[in-house]
Amino acid sequence: MPVKKTGKATTTSGGTLMMIGGAEDKANERAVLNTLVKHAGKGRLVVASLASEEPAYQWSTYSRVFKDLGLKDVQHFAADTREDASKPGVLKTFEGATAVFFTGGDQLKITTKLGGTDAYDRILEIYTKEKGLIAGTSAGAAAMGQMMLMSAQAEGSEKHKVRRAFIMARGLGLITDMVIDQHFAQRARIERLLGAIAENPAVLGVGIDEDTAIVHRNECFEVVGSGAVYVADGSSITYTNASEPEHDPTLCLFNVNLHVLCARAKFNVTTREPERPGLIVGER
Repeated sequence: MPVKKTGKATTTSGGTLMMIGGAEDKANERAVLNTLVKHAGKGRLVVASLASEEPAYQWSTYSRVFKDLGLKDVQHFAADTREDASKPGVLKTFEGATAVFFTGGDQLKITTKLGGTDAYDRILEIYTKEKGLIAGTSAGAAAMGQMMLMSAQAEGSEKHKVRRAFIMARGLGLITDMVIDQHFAQRARIERLLGAIAENPAVLGVGIDEDTAIVHRNECFEVVGSGAVYVADGSSITYTNASEPEHDPTLCLFNVNLHVLCARAKFNVTTREPERPGLIVGER
């Protein structure tokens, strides 16, 4: 017998969240980054390179692109250690900020450096109280959730195994009851996204392709970019072996709803229903 769906909001009330699947176009049409600039507002954009092993390179790349796209005030938030992220002068970087953008790298570096600091509180304030934009690409997108997906060492040949496909860690908590995965089709990550919702069917799994993003505001998100977004809804799951005692079983999962969304398609995270893509003016 199917499990009855229950609608549930999945974000902390606030401004706009933008999660990018990584490898966004920086040289040609730049649809994803143009959309980010559109939602960034007229204030300062802070580029947070906490996740990266090459923060100077990330800053050089994104500051050039954002200024080329018309943003006049772009600042860098870099921190090699948690102590760096907690220095008193850090908050000056966020003065007048209406948007924060997290670069790619290792999402665990974001949470371990930022969690519980004044800088984190300021970012949360920009989002919740000032209705600003919080965006992230790749690891920066994965870190948005209450929980975040991370690759296990065995990712690749044994992704079908329940306990080897991924590990979970605490995220930034900007989204509750949603888990974000990135580089989705390019790195064949469907197994670990399904594994995540098998462990907790209340969680909505969202996989985002490269050069693709979701723009989330209020109860809905819209897809932007050249790839697809995959939404795995586990609320109707009737069986999963994720908690069974068999050692390292292959994942078994019944009655998952899977939606594949292209650019301009929308998804209501409260009703868990997709909306067909809207037409651009001039299209037939």
